[in-house]
Amino acid sequence: MKLRSSRVLKLLREGQLPTVFKCNLSDPRVMEIAGLSGADAVWLCTEHVPNDWIGLENQIRAARLHDMDSFVRVARGSYSDYIRPFEADATGIIVPHVASEEEARQIVEWVRFCPEGKRALDGGNVDGQFCIVPVDQYLEHSNRERVVILQIESPEALENVEKIAAVPGFNGILFGPGDFSHRIGKVGQLDDPQVVAARKRVAAACLKHGKFAMSAGLIAPLAELVSEGYRVINIGSDVFALSAYVKQRIELVQGQIDALPEGLKPAARSPYA
Repeated sequence: MKLRSSRVLKLLREGQLPTVFKCNLSDPRVMEIAGLSGADAVWLCTEHVPNDWIGLENQIRAARLHDMDSFVRVARGSYSDYIRPFEADATGIIVPHVASEEEARQIVEWVRFCPEGKRALDGGNVDGQFCIVPVDQYLEHSNRERVVILQIESPEALENVEKIAAVPGFNGILFGPGDFSHRIGKVGQLDDPQVVAARKRVAAACLKHGKFAMSAGLIAPLAELVSEGYRVINIGSDVFALSAYVKQRIELVQGQIDALPEGLKPAARSPYA
C-alpha cells in the first residue's frame, strides 16, 4: 500500500518555497478552492476556530483530494489533542505558544513513534489506512513524512529559540508576529524593530539547526523573508480574502452609483441607518 508523502517536505527537499493558505472557515469547499488554485498546503485550526473533529476530518480529506498538505494548529492540551489530527490523516500539526526546550521535547515524545518518541500505536484510522498498511511501514512513514511545527510567539520563547530549535524530532518553527507584538506592547506593529529582530532570530535558529522557518504571512517583502531563511510561506487567509473582495466590489459599485445621471441616482443613504 502507498501512503501519501508530504508535498511541503518534498518541495523543501527540492529547494522550492512551498505556499500555505490559512483557513478559518470550516466548509471543505474552501480547501478545495485552495487546492484547485494551486496552494501546496492549507493551515487549519482548532485553537481559535470552532472546528469539531468530524468537520476537521472532512477538511483534511478535501485537502488530500487535491494533493495538498494539511497542517492543523492544535489547541494546547494533552497528547490526545496532538495525535488526533494525525489519525485523521493531517499531514502535520502546529503547536502554539511553545516557550521552552522542555516543552519541545515533550511534544516530540508525544507525537513521534519509537525510536524518536513514545506515541501510542493504533493504526486503525485513515492515516494507517485502517490497519491495511503493514505496521512497520506505517511507523516509518509517520516519523518521516508527518510534519511537526512549533510556534514561537512570546518574548520568553524567543529567549529560548536556539535551544528549542536544537531539539531533534520536529520539522519547523512558525513565528507568530501578532502575539509577539501584542506581548511587547506594540500590537499589530509588525515592522517594529523588536518584531523584525525576533523574526530574524527565529529564522537564524532554524537555519543553524536544520529546521524550516515558516512565515505567518507576507509580513515583509518576500525577498527579505527568503534572505532571512524563511522557506514556507503563508500567502494569506480565506477571511481576509473574502472581506477584501467584498469591500472592493462595494467600492466599485458605489463609484458607479455616484456616476449615475440625475434621475437614476438613488438618494444618499443616511449614515444613521
